[in-house]
Amino acid sequence: MSLLKGKFAIVTGAASARGLGKATAKLFADHGATVAILDLDADAAKAAAADLGAEHVGLACNVTDKAACDAAVADLNKRWGRIDILVNNAGITQPLKIMEIGPGNYDAVLDVNLRGTLYMSQAVIPGMREQKSGSIVNLSSVSAQRGGGIFGGPHYSAAKAGVLGLTKAMARELAPSNIRVNAICPGFIATDITAGKLTPDMLGTIIESIPMGRAGEASDVAGCALFLASDLSSYCTGTEVDVNGGSLIH
Repeated sequence: MSLLKGKFAIVTGAASARGLGKATAKLFADHGATVAILDLDADAAKAAAADLGAEHVGLACNVTDKAACDAAVADLNKRWGRIDILVNNAGITQPLKIMEIGPGNYDAVLDVNLRGTLYMSQAVIPGMREQKSGSIVNLSSVSAQRGGGIFGGPHYSAAKAGVLGLTKAMARELAPSNIRVNAICPGFIATDITAGKLTPDMLGTIIESIPMGRAGEASDVAGCALFLASDLSSYCTGTEVDVNGGSLIH
């Protein structure tokens, strides 16, 4: 079944081989979408796109740079004529305590996670308004909901909580144009960001706190993104979908 046949999708921060973005881009491609992978590293983005197949595109884009976001979207509009889906996946985290957060730490984490989500969305919205359709999927985190988690410091929780507020406000404003905006809140997912940062004891403690008894996989988040990107979720906007194995039930 091809849920995204004939659709054109952007996934930001999607070059990392085991990351959520790459898994999402691959699942979208498997369901018939033409995908653009945006990442800081042009070569990595191109290689990741080539992995998916010849018709997919890899572009360098620093999501904290508004002009770069606009330029990437202009390039894709020229190639494709339209953009149907945006997944704002680009993000960074820092494991700092409240008193350790310096101005540079705050700026870095807020800029990539929150400002980047705004700038990329602003770049695609005019085209989506014109075509009277679109789906934007924003990556938040369980740490926004429960006030911190395993890795991210308070500034990460703040940024990801900001993503939820932005998602809901965008959903309300864009609904009359038939543009849907939803957020995903992943719990503990086994990715490159989490690999190597945990002792077996720490990992055991985390798994014990998850009712489903396992870490999430990148594919678990990708499946949710596919649902939100596709017409299966045509009456969902402004939602936050928890992908956490039951670790936060609220």
